[in-house]
Amino acid sequence: TPTTSERRRRQDAIAYTQYYYYYYQYTNKMACLIGNDILNIGTRKWEKQQQDNPNILVGRGADGSFISLPAVRPNSFELPPVANPAEFCQRNFASACGGSDSAQEVKFAKGTTTLAFKFNDGIIVSVDSRSTMGAYIASQTVKKVIEINPFLLGTMAGGAADCSFWERDLGMKCRLYELRNKKRISVAAASKLLANTMNSYRGYGLSMGTMVTGWDETGPQLYYVDNDGTRLHGNLFSVGSGSTYAYGVLDTFYRPDLTVEEAIDLGKRAIYHATHRDAYSGGINNLYHVTKEGWKKIHSIDVNDLHYEFLEEKNAAMST
Repeated sequence: TPTTSERRRRQDAIAYTQYYYYYYQYTNKMACLIGNDILNIGTRKWEKQQQDNPNILVGRGADGSFISLPAVRPNSFELPPVANPAEFCQRNFASACGGSDSAQEVKFAKGTTTLAFKFNDGIIVSVDSRSTMGAYIASQTVKKVIEINPFLLGTMAGGAADCSFWERDLGMKCRLYELRNKKRISVAAASKLLANTMNSYRGYGLSMGTMVTGWDETGPQLYYVDNDGTRLHGNLFSVGSGSTYAYGVLDTFYRPDLTVEEAIDLGKRAIYHATHRDAYSGGINNLYHVTKEGWKKIHSIDVNDLHYEFLEEKNAAMST
């Protein structure tokens, strides 16, 4: 008589054999769109579907035909039937299709304003804090500056989960570099690590536009990295839905010889005007100043307070 553990091993072996049989049977049709009925697993509706139709409709293939797989037991775990992740994401994520609407089940609805610029006394990093899901404001207190280490900062724009995960992953890699080489990683190397990661996931539907900035042996450095693996070195960047408004202010008032006070004022002024005109930006203005001693957080100011501050300044200027 087989023991309990032996029976479990046999059951597992049978389950794995069945899974791989169905997997290889349908592996040439796996670029499919997962249906909403996947959320019904384990419910009465799911049990009724199993009784009425043993084959559950799970998706649509590359040729447009629907694919059915045998019903899955609620207590079992099946991997998504996707052989080509890049093609799957192009079918299901609007951002991977150039922003077009192809009736995808999942769409990115993003909005933010982040900026950073170099000047003679360091680097200013200024961001808003609003998180949106389309027209819905999900949060007004999102921290869009990732503090990678005491000398390195990263900003978030795009999908919050993608930015947060991959920049924290970058922080881990930077720390490992420091432990192995007994020195801090350069900003160029850190941005290259992130760009390499993004390039390896290119076409998979990630949504990320970030700036990596800090102070290393070569001085202040600023890089832009996005989900396509693009990596740009520059003196001034703004990323997000409100970036066009921020660029208007930055292009007008930016100078390399700004004083620290002028640079801080320019950073918060550009974010204010972007949040005022862009409905998907707002909340709190978080501003950082990076020097050779490391980064320092200067302030967190509600953009509503900035509105009245600049309104008084405007009224005073118009009255003279």
